Amino acid sequence: MDVKKLADLYKDELLNGVLPFWLQHSIDRTFGGYFSCLNRDGSVYDTDKFVWMQARQVWLFSMLYNTMERRQEWLDCAIDGGAFLQQHGHDGQYNWYFSLDRQGNPLVEPYNIFSYTFATMAFGQLSRATNNDAYAETALRTFHNILARMDNPKGRWDKSHPGTRTLKSFALPMILCNLALEIEHLLDTQVLHSLMDTCTYEVLEVFSRSELGGLVVENVTSDGALSDTFEGRLVNPGHAIEAMWFIMDLGQRMKRPALIEKAVKITLAMLEYGWDKEYGGIFYYKDRLGFPLQQLEWDQKLWWVHVETLISLIKGYALTGSTECRQWFERLHDYTWSHFKDPDYPEWFGYLNRRGEPLLELKGGKWKGCFHIPRGLYQCWRTLEELQTKNEEQDVIHHS
Repeated sequence: MDVKKLADLYKDELLNGVLPFWLQHSIDRTFGGYFSCLNRDGSVYDTDKFVWMQARQVWLFSMLYNTMERRQEWLDCAIDGGAFLQQHGHDGQYNWYFSLDRQGNPLVEPYNIFSYTFATMAFGQLSRATNNDAYAETALRTFHNILARMDNPKGRWDKSHPGTRTLKSFALPMILCNLALEIEHLLDTQVLHSLMDTCTYEVLEVFSRSELGGLVVENVTSDGALSDTFEGRLVNPGHAIEAMWFIMDLGQRMKRPALIEKAVKITLAMLEYGWDKEYGGIFYYKDRLGFPLQQLEWDQKLWWVHVETLISLIKGYALTGSTECRQWFERLHDYTWSHFKDPDYPEWFGYLNRRGEPLLELKGGKWKGCFHIPRGLYQCWRTLEELQTKNEEQDVIHHS
């Protein structure tokens, strides 16, 4: 594996392909915020604004400004989106709507807790970029709303009948693993450590099941048992693998190599389980008992699944030297770059059919925005760069 060549490839795609696409096409210079519904060529096909997508783009450009280079256009982009969200994204009590019209009028109520988590990430990074206390307060007040809703994330919008089948979802502890490090600079140390311990335990001991060979399920009962139901049998390989690089980052931060080792094992188990042995690529959903799925899109190949898996594999290789991680990374890199990257326009396709052909040529929509592709390119590039430095240092030692 030519680490330097790969690092250069990921960096170039990020800086000269994907980021310019979003900076050129997504910024609404009339009403503020961003368009996420973009055609293949970047033209806008719908002007509704989804809070997930708004917050994720604020986060991305703030993060790049904080960690990579203090480019004014990145900061300007982040501040523009942050101002739009501050004014229109919540109800005044930091309950975040799901979607808005172009002008910022609310369309869908704050039913979705992930509007809150991405807003917290966004304003946490924006507060670092600007040293603006108002952004820090927004992040913290939103974070406390998340903690208050953890036991009942859907609140009054929950459609399930109370007391009949109470399931808890993998998604929230998974995202909190990432959120803990995103707003570490704003949290009390005791709160931070408690959050990290709780989330890693939930992900690795409750949703990852030893009786299933380490596979991660999307839902368990409220007391942590498996449920033989549609929801209880559901497995989302990409979701589980994405969580594993969050765990690897936490393992480094907490100086707990055992967490990293376990995350690598789960990454490899989930990838082997989710890989389409006939056409290549990773299935979107599977049923852990092999039964038919409710999700008709179960066999599609999605952008974020593959990009997040690339991150976990390269981090796993860098942190542990796992040969399996390296071999899988090379295999998945070839699949991802040959199927998702648009050969004619910037940015990548999001949705492929099982055979790996584009189902939709959009570059952004309700669920795809300026997030997984650029974050994945950034994470892979930086990890490959670290590997390159390590290899160069070992060469110097070897020759001295």
